[in-house]
Amino acid sequence: MKIISYNVNGIRAAYTKGFIDWLKQANPDIICLQETKANVDQVEVNLIEEAGYPYHYWFSAQKKGYSGVAIFSKHKPNNVVYGTGIEHMDFEGRNLRLDFDTFSVMSLYLPSGTNIDRLSHKFKYMDDFQEYINQLKLEHPNLVICGDYNICHEAIDIHDPIRNAKVSGFLPEERAWLDAFIKNGFVDSFRHFNKEPHHYSWWSYRANARNNNKGWRIDYALVTEPMRERLTRAVILPEAKHSDHCPVLVEFD
Repeated sequence: MKIISYNVNGIRAAYTKGFIDWLKQANPDIICLQETKANVDQVEVNLIEEAGYPYHYWFSAQKKGYSGVAIFSKHKPNNVVYGTGIEHMDFEGRNLRLDFDTFSVMSLYLPSGTNIDRLSHKFKYMDDFQEYINQLKLEHPNLVICGDYNICHEAIDIHDPIRNAKVSGFLPEERAWLDAFIKNGFVDSFRHFNKEPHHYSWWSYRANARNNNKGWRIDYALVTEPMRERLTRAVILPEAKHSDHCPVLVEFD
């Protein structure tokens, strides 16, 4: 089973940059998208279906052109869950889950903390999300949470940990939350296989950051502990350039 997570920073913009051709070549069983910035009726879904994904699900924000998540699958899920049932988390379209026979997969787009109000919203979201996942794991112990967490976990996950120490996405409180979240029953699939530095999934559009590999690793495929022994591969795919993010991939038996 091959799953890719990708913050496309606008699915319609990604289309114009060759996203569909790339998707055919990458050929995952499932792809989880974040920041789709579109309602399903604004997207040429026939191209998705022609690429081999007859099952595609969209959870868009109430505000048009903002946020939103989607999952495309080659396989029909047993169940589809839109959102979490928690209103302040759901109106921006940030959680979508598909349940299959032996695992469940979620596309997550955790808020960024671009200002004081958004940072406060982010922390509330993080706290409520932790409680939601604690309960969800009891019902679905084999869970894959793919997405843009908008947090670098450790210093190895960011190009300049000193200068970014007071920037949202690398604040001590954010990092502590993600550390606790992972230690509460998850495996960072990429770090399970790769302990080396300089692997990032997001780069600023400014200062030629991507070409200089001055990035942040904020996109993850976290799997629950019962799935640890099923993991076979996890990589970052920086050659895909349809967004300021790049895809992350996880494979398991």
